[in-house]
Amino acid sequence: MNRNKNSRSTAEGNPTLDISSLIDVCFLLLIYFLVATTIQKKEMDLPLALPGDQLEGTHPREVDPLLITIDAQGAIHAGAASSMELLDTDATSRDVPLLMGTLRLYAAGVWAGNRQPLVQLKVDNGANQQRVMDVLNAFVAAKIQDVTFSDQEE
Repeated sequence: MNRNKNSRSTAEGNPTLDISSLIDVCFLLLIYFLVATTIQKKEMDLPLALPGDQLEGTHPREVDPLLITIDAQGAIHAGAASSMELLDTDATSRDVPLLMGTLRLYAAGVWAGNRQPLVQLKVDNGANQQRVMDVLNAFVAAKIQDVTFSDQEE
């Protein structure tokens, strides 16, 4: 037992742990996860005007609302009943170019008459929430602020 005590040097002191390699590994993991993640588009803010928010003394709207429907498969339709037009059908794509074109045409026509565009959105119960957010983002991009949600059958 005496022999082990003498073999230790008194100059050695307390043992230390070198953590520089641990820090390198942590930074490598951090870089890996930052590169490997996908960044999704942020949802835009949509200032909604609810139906009961009209100020007293203002005249009711003279514009027919544009009806947008999202079915259970994620397909987007514009119009009602016999005039319903199929727009974007790829529910996996976050882009809705045909809807954007329709919204811009509708908004330009309404703004030409010095009125505000009004959109009525009908969503099927089986529709994906992300698809609804993509449609709401299209409203923001088209500068349409008055949106009403509908559950009525046409």
